[in-house]
Amino acid sequence: MRKLISITIVFLFLVSCSKVPITGRKRVNFVSDAQILPTAFAQYSGFLAQNKLSTNAAKTAELKAVGLRISKAVDRFMRANGMESEANNYRWEFNLIEDETVNAWCMPGGKVVFYTGILPIAKNVDGVAAIMGHEVAHAFAKHGQERMSQGAIAQGLSLGAMIASGSVSKDPAKQQMFLQAFGVGTQLGMLKFSRTHETEADRLGLVFMLMAGYNGEEAAEVWVRMSQRAGGKAPPEFLSTHPSNQSRIADLKAYLPKAKVHAKKFNAQALEN
Repeated sequence: MRKLISITIVFLFLVSCSKVPITGRKRVNFVSDAQILPTAFAQYSGFLAQNKLSTNAAKTAELKAVGLRISKAVDRFMRANGMESEANNYRWEFNLIEDETVNAWCMPGGKVVFYTGILPIAKNVDGVAAIMGHEVAHAFAKHGQERMSQGAIAQGLSLGAMIASGSVSKDPAKQQMFLQAFGVGTQLGMLKFSRTHETEADRLGLVFMLMAGYNGEEAAEVWVRMSQRAGGKAPPEFLSTHPSNQSRIADLKAYLPKAKVHAKKFNAQALEN
């Protein structure tokens, strides 16, 4: 039995290697859209039913407008780069939840939530775009699916089969595992994936917000404000699953010129198609 599990894990690893568009990073993901999206959409609907939508019409409208612009930019990129079928799977939706938690997240398929607690960190429309780009980038790069795949390999189990069977929605423990993979409900600020995932989402999000016409310089300023809120209290970076605020600020500022080049090129590609 152990030998069969080992062979299965090796097989899954070999057949599920792919590259993240734009960054080119190699990833292992054997959780397909067909497996994950029905569960993601159901979990999102359930979350909205159990949480209070913000009554701030102006902020809600701003959030939805920013989400629409960035999602259109991502859609243009995908359709201009041979990802039409994947683009067709997205069902973009943006909601603002009345909650002081400093967080935002994006489910597979483009289901986004912002908590009102993160709005002071966003501060302005470009800040909202920076956070939106970051969260959309997690979904675009399939970080949650990659985490689930890595977890399945570590456990010698196929979470993809579990998801396909519909057992996630029936088992509270599995449901919680699913939600945690996508950062839902975390009390620790913006979604905490591995340092590699976080840096990749920062960079991809910067490209996406620039493609949508927002001021990319504000991306670093979001983390300046996050750092100020934290008051310098954070574990050493080498002990953390995410980059330090200062590392993120420095990386976003350094990456901005390259992100501008990418955004200009990808917008041009989209216009050609």
